[in-house]
Parts: sequence; structure tokens; C-alpha cells
Amino acid sequence: MRIPFVSFLPMERELGVELRNGFERVLTKSWYISGEEDAAFEQAFAQFCGVEYCIGVGNGLDAIMLALKALGIGAGDDVIVPSNTYIATALAVTYVGANPILVEPDIHTFNIDPTLIENAITAKTKAIIPVHLYGQACDMDPIMDIAEKHGLFVIEDCAQAHGALYKNRRVGSFGDVAAFSFYPGKNLGALGDAGCVVTNDQEIAKKVRALGNYGSDYKYHHIYKGNNSRLDEIQAAFLSVKLPSLDRMNAERRRIAEMYSSGLKNEKVICPIVLPDCVPVWHIYGIRCDEREALEKHLNGLGIGTNKHYPIPIHLQECYADLELSQGDLPIAEEISRTELSLPMFYGLTDEEVQYVIDSVNSFV
Repeated sequence: MRIPFVSFLPMERELGVELRNGFERVLTKSWYISGEEDAAFEQAFAQFCGVEYCIGVGNGLDAIMLALKALGIGAGDDVIVPSNTYIATALAVTYVGANPILVEPDIHTFNIDPTLIENAITAKTKAIIPVHLYGQACDMDPIMDIAEKHGLFVIEDCAQAHGALYKNRRVGSFGDVAAFSFYPGKNLGALGDAGCVVTNDQEIAKKVRALGNYGSDYKYHHIYKGNNSRLDEIQAAFLSVKLPSLDRMNAERRRIAEMYSSGLKNEKVICPIVLPDCVPVWHIYGIRCDEREALEKHLNGLGIGTNKHYPIPIHLQECYADLELSQGDLPIAEEISRTELSLPMFYGLTDEEVQYVIDSVNSFV
């Protein structure tokens, strides 16, 4: 049996006709930027997240960067970022001229450890970016309490957690602003690059929209030195087709994850832990194993696709040598990078395929 790490085919078989109809609808209108499709998706996604405003942008990295700009964060400011996350979170901070301050995660959930945040706060700290990694919400109550205590902004990075819940609220509805990616592999993915910013603050929403439109609030009038980062009509149409199925498809991911968690019995393998107040959406199902490379070779040899999230932590990436951090400085992020292995996780995995993965992991010696 061959099982890919990810496949879009089951979803595309279900929604293919609607996706094609969405494309034809845009083509017929001959309006490709900032039109009716964009406005309709923004309204629907804001309602889905439980917030007032959604602004479509070009991708998830731009979403974080524009959120930071809209909050006035820039040169000389410090922004707290998890040490265990995709590099885009840190890059967005760097691109606005601020400094990413890396804080270690909880080894069990992979998310930022709230108990370590206050020790990283200085007079230069302006914001915290909690990343809802792999589809599980961060422990938001203590993070919001810390932010309020120290007068800090909170920018949620929701790139991997579309629809995830914390205490019965959607991620993206807690911070001052939140960023989403709609990269094709996400739970809610476009058929190309796309992203959005959501917020309950009207002024932030207006500023993000202007910043993503060359800094313009109306045509040829530029109030900021902005960027070109807008959600195009075709991707908005595709996202509008997929959004009504998101909760259903996320529920199926949870069922698959439950099969993994109950079926994986190999003592060499550590399964992820879900916090009591969280309902994850399992963008990634990441196990840990001290013999990760051997386990990966074993699974690949049996036809099972895998991935590693992420094999080199941010502070050891060549591009972040300026942080002047070395091996051993952030041991929890390094431990996750060394041991994490992502199993197949996508809508449409059959029970037979999931059981084959489980049996294959359990047979590793």
C-alpha cells in the first residue's frame, strides 16, 4: 500500500464541480482584484471566526507583516515569537525592522509555553505572537493576561489552525489581530498563495487594507508606504467554495487523529497531547521518536509518506545567525526539531490506510 503524506484528490473529487463553477464565475465577470468574490469571502470568513473584519491578502507571511505594520511595530521593537514555529513567523517580524525574541514551547503540545513569556519581556517588547501550531490552539487565557498586564499587543498566527477552538471560541478571535495563510496545503487552502488578516478593530482593519494596497485608502491617494498584497478574485472564489465544508473536513481530521492516538502503541513513539480546553483541527499529526530518521526510513520503505516540522529550528538557521544563538541555547525547540515526524494527515484518508500507518509504526523496532 502507498499512502502519500498529503493528497488533495478526495477533497477535489467532492468539490471539483463547484471549484470550476467558481472559476467560470470570475472569468465571466472579467474582474480579478478587489471585487465581489473577495468581499463575499471576507464577510463569510469573518463570521466563521467570530470577528468583525477580514481583509484578504496575498499570503500568510504578508498577513503577519501587515498586522505588525498596522500596529505600528517597527525598528527597535521586540516581538515575542515561539522558538518552535515555521520561519515565516519570525521573518514577518524581521521585515518590519523589529527583533524576534524566541521563547520555548511546551514539549507536549509544541506551542509556546505561557509560563516562560514574562521572563522574555523588556522595555522594548511591543507584542506577542502565539502560533497555534499543527492545528492546536495555544493556551490563550494566560497569554492574554500577560499581554494586558504589560500593555502588549497580541497577534495570533493561525496559519495552521483554521477553525480550531479554545474554550469554545475560534482561534483568531482572541488577540488584537490575527493572521491566516491559505496556502494550498492548509485545512482551508486556496489553489495558490493567499492569506488574510482578521480583527475586531475597525481602525486596524482599515490600515491593513490600505497597507496591502500600496498604502492607498482610495485610488492614487497614498497615506502609507505600503505593499502590494491582495487576495485575488479567483482564489477568493475557491475559498468560498471550500469554507462551508471546513468544519466537516476538520471533524474527519479529528477522527483520524483519534485513531492514531488510540492505536499507536510503540513505546519508542510519543503522541501529541491535546489540552482540555482545546478542539484541534490537526493540520499536522506530529509524533516524536528518538530514532526519528530510522523510523522515517522504515515508514517510507513501506510506502508511507512522512514529513518533518521542522528539521532545523529558527535560531540555527543560517539566515538568523545575527541572533547569536547556538546549539543548546533553546533545547526544547532543538529536541522537537530532532525528534518530530509528521504522519499522513488529510481529508479522505481511509480507515484501512490509517490502520496501515498505525500497524507500520507499531512494527518499528
